[in-house]
Amino acid sequence: MSATHKIAVLPGDGIGPEIIEQAIKVLKAFEQKFNTRFELTYAPMGGAGIDAEGVPLPASTLKLAQESDAVLMGSVGDFKYDNLDPKIRPEQGLLQIRKALGLYANLRPVKGYKCLEHVSTLKAEVVNGIDVMVIRELTGGIYFGQPRAREGQGAEEKAYDTLIYTQPEIERIARIGFEMALSRRKNLVSVDKANVLASSQLWRDVVNTVAKDYPGVELSHMYVDNAAMQLILNPKQFDVILTENMFGDILSDEASMLTGSLGMLPSASLGQKKANGQRNALYEPSHGSAPQFAGQNKVNPIATILSLAMMLEYSFGYAQEAAQIDQAIERVLEAGYRTFDIMGPGATEVGTATLGDKIAEALIQLPAPVGV
Repeated sequence: MSATHKIAVLPGDGIGPEIIEQAIKVLKAFEQKFNTRFELTYAPMGGAGIDAEGVPLPASTLKLAQESDAVLMGSVGDFKYDNLDPKIRPEQGLLQIRKALGLYANLRPVKGYKCLEHVSTLKAEVVNGIDVMVIRELTGGIYFGQPRAREGQGAEEKAYDTLIYTQPEIERIARIGFEMALSRRKNLVSVDKANVLASSQLWRDVVNTVAKDYPGVELSHMYVDNAAMQLILNPKQFDVILTENMFGDILSDEASMLTGSLGMLPSASLGQKKANGQRNALYEPSHGSAPQFAGQNKVNPIATILSLAMMLEYSFGYAQEAAQIDQAIERVLEAGYRTFDIMGPGATEVGTATLGDKIAEALIQLPAPVGV
C-alpha cells in the first residue's frame, strides 16, 4: 500500500513530549512495514502554547489541526501554570480544540492483558479477558449547559448548572455507539438516570428510536449507579457502554482502573465528517501530564502508542495493520518488560524510551497480516 496522511502532532506538557516520541517511533516502524507515509507537523498547545504565544491554543496550532487528517496529542498541564487565570490555563487548550473541531464522541477502550492481571486491584478472575469500549458524549450535558451561575451571599448564596441535551446530539452519539457495537460483539448498554432526570428520559427514548436501524445489536439500558457497581462486580458483561458527558467522565475513569494503570488506556475523540468523508479526530492517552515525572524516562508510553493505533484504524482505515501494534505490545509485555507502574514478579523494569524501542522492534518482527 502507498499513502500519505497529514498528522498534527501536539506533544503538550509534562511527560507529553517523551510519550509522543515513543508513539512516533512506532509510527516510523509502521511506515517501514506497511509502505505508508505520514507527514508530521509539530505545534505547541497547553503550557507549551502559553510559553510560545501566551495562549493555550495558538491560532496557528488550531489552523494546523483543522487542516490535518488527524491530531495526535500528548498531555497538557504543569504545576507552574497553577496560578494563572483559569481561563488561560493549559487545560483550556484541550477544551478549545475539542469545541473548534466539533469532537463530540469520546472513545475509551479498556482491554486487559493476561500478563498484567496482577496490576489490577480486582481479582484476576474478574478482570481476565475484559474488553470494554466506553463511548462518552463530549460536547453537551451539564458541563456546557446554560444558565449556570454562583450568586448571592451568606445563607442566600446558591449555585446552579443546567443539564441540556437535544435530540440531534443524542442521536449522533447513539449512532457512533451502535456502529461500534456492530464491529465488536454486538452488545450495547446505554447508561442513564431515566428514573429521575428528564434529560435521561429523552436520552433513552432517542436511543430506543435509533436502535430500530440496528436490529443486529442487542440493546439494554442501565441506571448509572447500577452501571458503576456492575463495572466492579462483573466487567466482562460489557461490550460497548454508551452514556452522556458527566456519567461518561466518571464511568470511563472507573473502567480505566480495571487494568490497574492509566498508563495503559488510550482514547479517541471523534467529530462530524468533513467534506472529504473523514471525521475530525484527536487521539491522546487517557492520563494526565504528570509533570512530577517529566524528563525522568520512567513513565509508561503504552497509552499513547495505543492511541496511535486507534488513529491508524479510525482515521486512516488500517484496522488489520493497527491490530499488530496491540500484538507487539502484548509480545513485549509477555517478554517481561515493564515500566514502574506495571511491574510484577520476575519482570524487568525499563524506561520510557526502551519500552518504545522494544514495541517498535516487535512490530517489525511480527508476520504481516494475511492479505496485507
